[in-house]
Amino acid sequence: MAPQAPVSWVSPRARFGLIVPATNTVVEAEFNWMTVPGVSWHSGRIEIANPDLSDDDTMVAFLESLRGTIGAAVMGMSAETFWGGKEGAEQFEKFMGEASNGLKVTTGALAAKAALDCYGAKKIGIITPYQAVGDQQVVDFFTAVGYEVHKIHGLRCATATSIAEVDAETIKDAFRKVDAPDVDALLQAGTNLPVARIAPEMERELGKPVIAINVATVWHAYRTNGIMDQISGFGSLLEKH
Repeated sequence: MAPQAPVSWVSPRARFGLIVPATNTVVEAEFNWMTVPGVSWHSGRIEIANPDLSDDDTMVAFLESLRGTIGAAVMGMSAETFWGGKEGAEQFEKFMGEASNGLKVTTGALAAKAALDCYGAKKIGIITPYQAVGDQQVVDFFTAVGYEVHKIHGLRCATATSIAEVDAETIKDAFRKVDAPDVDALLQAGTNLPVARIAPEMERELGKPVIAINVATVWHAYRTNGIMDQISGFGSLLEKH
């Protein structure tokens, strides 16, 4: 049984540890938008020696450099959590649980699967900021856990920092490219891609769930810790589930 943390009068409902790559400028902003009374987020930033993501090899090197500096309760990055498919995601969750001395863990992969299950989705479309090697890892994960991936569209961002600079219209068009009449839900991976406030607009346009990875992560962290507040402005996941 995990040790029980003492109650804080500042944030009596929950205190979440949040691991963020130093190159990420979106996670903390979006998480803060979704903060509810009695909850606080406490960030630790991962040193990034080289933010180059311009091809498959540099993306792999970027991810391999992360593990030595990770260790808290909520993971504010999704690429690492999908790496290695279903088995890799399970190993990462175990690793994080052990590194945090038994705290509950929410990762992008775990949260995304839980969100899709919440909608009963079977066939999905996915957008990412990644290179092809990253996209394949995401497809492998979702295929292994039982989803049919209709299509994935990677934006091929050249650096870890440039992900945050992708404009809203490019993101919206990416969702349109992976949609189809028989697709049940759309999902975004890549936590530095600013999608939280775009998701509800795309849900209205496309008529189906659109899940932003940061929204899913906050939702999963809240719900698995008994925080059931419904929050509008970020899509149906946080507003209705």
